[in-house]
Amino acid sequence: MRVFVEAATGIPVLVFTAALVVVVCFWLLVALGVTASGSFDADVDLDGWGMGGVPVAVALSVLTVLAWFLGVGASVLVALLVPSGAVTGLLRPVVSAAGLFAAWRLTCLSVRPLHRLFPDEPGSVRPLAGDRTA
Repeated sequence: MRVFVEAATGIPVLVFTAALVVVVCFWLLVALGVTASGSFDADVDLDGWGMGGVPVAVALSVLTVLAWFLGVGASVLVALLVPSGAVTGLLRPVVSAAGLFAAWRLTCLSVRPLHRLFPDEPGSVRPLAGDRTA
């Protein structure tokens, strides 16, 4: 348990942990009716990042959760498999960056099926290549 807590609160995973706290607080405010889940939709367009078609809050929440899980998991593996020293200090940022990249790719893949659940989102209706109804 100590290794897990150290991994979740250690540098660089601490950035993911702080982001996860913000995401949880945001969704608690949404659940209490203080704010709307589409609060950020007018400000950000995620089509260029491959995460369009769903609300920004949903896409970034999925990205944050996946990045945190992958970052903590990779840090725990590094702590358990690699002896402590200079190599561990250099390896932690590398595996966290790789975890963030993997989380981004997994988020892109996981929001694609969610497009149908959010028909009002821009970018959610994409005509097929042979569709001539437009």
